[in-house]
Formats: sequence, C-alpha cells, structure tokens
Amino acid sequence: MPDTLNILVAGRAGQVAQALANLPATSDVAISTMGRPELDICDAAMVEAAVAAVAPDMIVNAAAYTAVDQAESDSAAAFAVNRDGAANLARAAAARRIPILHLSTDYVFDGTKKSPYEEIDPVAPLGVYGASKLAGEQEVAAANAAHVILRTAWVYSPVGKNFLKTMLRVADGRDELGVVGDQVGNPTSAHDIAVGLVAIARRIADDENWTPGVYHMTAAGEASWADFAAFIFETSGALGGPTAHVRRITSAEYPTPVARPANSRLDCAKLSAEFGVTLPAWEGSTRACVEQLLKTKGWSV
Repeated sequence: MPDTLNILVAGRAGQVAQALANLPATSDVAISTMGRPELDICDAAMVEAAVAAVAPDMIVNAAAYTAVDQAESDSAAAFAVNRDGAANLARAAAARRIPILHLSTDYVFDGTKKSPYEEIDPVAPLGVYGASKLAGEQEVAAANAAHVILRTAWVYSPVGKNFLKTMLRVADGRDELGVVGDQVGNPTSAHDIAVGLVAIARRIADDENWTPGVYHMTAAGEASWADFAAFIFETSGALGGPTAHVRRITSAEYPTPVARPANSRLDCAKLSAEFGVTLPAWEGSTRACVEQLLKTKGWSV
C-alpha cells in the first residue's frame, strides 16, 4: 500500500459520501469527496478532469439517483446517473489502472426468494430505479476489470432523507404510526458502510490477489420495517425523545408507485471471506444514530 492511500469519492451530499467525509482522519488514508457542480458524473470530460486533478489510488462511487418512485417518471435521469455516470467513473479509473468500488442496491432483486439473497442469485428489478442500478453494475464490470460492486440496503444516517429520521420526525407529532410489517431486510448504517469501504480499500491496496466482482454488504441481523421502527421508538423513548406505538400494516395497505421487494435480506458471507469485512449488528448502530440525532433534534432537517 502507498504511504497514503488517496481515495476519490464521487458524490458529496449522499449519506455514504458524508459518512466517508466524516470518518476520523488517519495518516494512511486520504479521502476526497466531490459532487456537483464541481463533479457531475454524467459528464465524462468532467470526470476525467477530476480524476486527473486528484490522481487517486482508488475511486469510490457513492453518487446515485435514489428517488425510487420518482424514477418511474424520470427514467432518463435515473439511467443517466446510475448507469452512464457509473460507467464514466469506471472508465476513468480503468484509464489510470486503478480500482473502483461501486455501491449498488438490494433493489436489483424482486424479493420473492424466501432466504437471504446471495450474489449468484438471479436479478429481477421491480422498477426503473432497480433496473438503472443493475445497468450500472453491468457497465462498471464491463469497463473496469478491477471492480468491487457492493450491494447494500435500507441505509440510514443522521443526514439526508432516510427511514430512521422520518420515523422520529413523524412521531414528534403523533402517538401511533402504521408501518409495513411484511417487508424484511437489513437496516444498515451509512457510517458502517463507510468503515467497510475503507477496510476493503486497504485490503485491495495491500494485496494484489483480491477477487473482483459483486459483493453484498449490509448490517448483521434482519428486521421488518415495523421492527425497525419499534426499535427506533424504544431507543428514542428511553432517552426522552419522540416515540409512538407501531401498528403493523401490510404492503397492500401502504401502496407505492413501485413495489418494494418483500425480502431485501442480503447474504454477506462472500464479503467476509474475501475481505474480512463484517458490518456490526443493526441494533447497536441504530441506537448510536438515534442518540446522535436526539442531541440536536436532527430528525427535523
């Protein structure tokens, strides 16, 4: 590994990008986050110029179009970012002969499997968002042999828009909430993803015998949305924050423009075996996030 591993993170406003930027500084890793307007990944020339200016040892693509329902009526924008932008980054990395770590999603699956999804399972996205992310995976793999595609799910953090913050905000004015109980997945902290990304980057830099490909990276443990909400409120209430009773409802009772996978659980054994990375259990990381938000009432922004 070089004395300092320089990582260029595409994306600046997203949850994982901000988590990467906020990691404690270390002498062996330097993280540069870049986003619009300085870096628009849909502009190939801009990507090439940014990579030339930073001269990174590795690129992390944390930029994405993530508006799942809006993507149905805005497919051009979703594919421009999630497919074409990802391809631009992968090509720029390949031109410099450096690896790319690319974040993807559980939405590449249709959720009909009864057990956690493995990387070899057939993909079948239910909507435009999932299809655009799958296309991005394919473009990255085709453009740069030195790729690690990391599917994650149910991401939350103290910043941006996410389920955890929404629950606290809504509970601040209500005693009971209906929350879907028939969709199950792995609530995953953006901070834990960031720590995992850096660990993978270090391993790649230290050992040239790593295996490119698709990997799953989510928190340990599983929950339904209703389970997740109940734990959030239990934690918050114990600390004097917003809390509410969770009324479990079905997906049919909470219709959305795009169906969500009933099973979003991802099997992360391959990641652990190859890179020695296992993310912590979701409960502890959720508790830490709630505690941080309660200090500043950060759920309202």
